[in-house]
Amino acid sequence: MVTAAREHKRVFQTGSMQRSWPEFRQAVELVRNGYIGEVKHVIVNVGGPPKPYDLPAESMPAGLDWEFWLGPNIKPAVFNHNLAPGLTDDFWAHWRDYREFGGGYVTDWGAHMFDIAQWGLDMDSSGPVMVTPPDKDHPFLTYQYANGITMTHEPVAKDNGVTFIGTKGEVHVVRGKLETKPESLATHVIGDNEKHVYKSENHYSDFLQAIRKRTKPVADVEIGHRTATVCNIGNIAYRLNRPLQWDPVKEEFKNDAEANKLTGREMKKEWNIL
Repeated sequence: MVTAAREHKRVFQTGSMQRSWPEFRQAVELVRNGYIGEVKHVIVNVGGPPKPYDLPAESMPAGLDWEFWLGPNIKPAVFNHNLAPGLTDDFWAHWRDYREFGGGYVTDWGAHMFDIAQWGLDMDSSGPVMVTPPDKDHPFLTYQYANGITMTHEPVAKDNGVTFIGTKGEVHVVRGKLETKPESLATHVIGDNEKHVYKSENHYSDFLQAIRKRTKPVADVEIGHRTATVCNIGNIAYRLNRPLQWDPVKEEFKNDAEANKLTGREMKKEWNIL
């Protein structure tokens, strides 16, 4: 998608709308300007990875084209309304919980919160170099960047959020709330001569403006791709249950054919992009 957008000079806005919200921009600018000192660690609190599909078969509702709903999946799956709730079901679709259809909450909420971590670390065109699943030395899935910064995926405590931990303080941000140590940082005004990230007041109007001006929007396709990569290599480490070395330049695992195979999957012929 990145290659196609660049080749055809397309404007592509990823739906990472948190980049257009003031609390996240403030958090990132505090981190980028060194208000918490040197960043040492980042905690991302979102739900867990996906599991294999195990729901029982249910009768098919009228009007649902199940084969088409399954899309590129080669492996057959039985219908269960938890995957595709009807109009009278009062819950969010659970297809995201299963490996055959999604990446769990690592890619769901993770796509939003790892995105802010990447933004704060100024890694929009790069990513970590190592990801290690929980083991005796790592209580949580742990990413490591080339500059030595680590990032852990930890269970949701009270919210889905991101915490930047530095040598002089902390920044914790969730939707609608920014908490800092020291507390005064939360409302500190970043000066005109300090570092500023792309400012978007509205994700949708920013996209339209980028179309008119033929410029990159606040959440360009490369940004979305790099964030998705962080989420997906984390899920691959969870699945293989061993440390993996990632090359963010070549965008592949180092000397690991098994892991690299999991960066894609076999699909039905009619869904393949040649």
